Amino acid sequence: MLDSRPDIPMTKFVVVIPSRYASVRLPGKPLRMIAGEPMIQHVHRVAMNTGASEVWIATDDERIETVAREFGANVCMTRADHESGTDRLAEVCDINGWPDDLVIVNLQGDEPLMSPALVDQCAALLDSGDAGMATLASPLASANDYENPNVVKVVTDRDGNALYFSRSPIPHARDEDSRQQTLDSTLRHHGLYAYRRDVLRQLVETEPCTLEKSEKLEQLRALWLGITLKVGIAASPPGPGVDTEEDLAAAERALSR
Repeated sequence: MLDSRPDIPMTKFVVVIPSRYASVRLPGKPLRMIAGEPMIQHVHRVAMNTGASEVWIATDDERIETVAREFGANVCMTRADHESGTDRLAEVCDINGWPDDLVIVNLQGDEPLMSPALVDQCAALLDSGDAGMATLASPLASANDYENPNVVKVVTDRDGNALYFSRSPIPHARDEDSRQQTLDSTLRHHGLYAYRRDVLRQLVETEPCTLEKSEKLEQLRALWLGITLKVGIAASPPGPGVDTEEDLAAAERALSR
């Protein structure tokens, strides 16, 4: 059974916010202003309102570093050659000397509308059991999402452990009679992750697998390695991320209320 409890985690955890200046669709995205503050400051505030023992912004850009230090954030300067936010997280772990059993939550730097309670919920999924990673999902918002390759779907076993993630419609509805039942049970994945430190190290030390390259989904590397990835049902719908000027305007409206 999938876990939808919004419990405050008992396990100690930290939040790391990977933040890059470069963005194809929204240049300088972390420093774009929303309701009078840079986006990265809104994301940092989300993290500070969780149960995390520490919050760090990880960046390779001095402009982001300067702004983040001005509003009082912990900043970890990382290499510029990382191919993913996961690689950047792993470097922060190394720099800070964090132990293997510490839980690290990866909160994307373009999620100013993320609920702090969902960050806590994701971390809480690693409170017990043998899972090395955790993430959240929700029922599909519409039938169109089922066919949309930009909406990542996830299927799980009876204990809420991920079996597969895909941009394709999964599970497949073989006939029209089962289509509605399939749509009702299909889960949309949200890109919020919690890792155990030792699992994070294992991921970054492993080359991308064929499945990951095909789907362009980094979490498939964890499944390929046999890592148990716990999926919880989000206690509330996550706010949308910011990738375009339209998203920025929507965030402005939401945070100006």
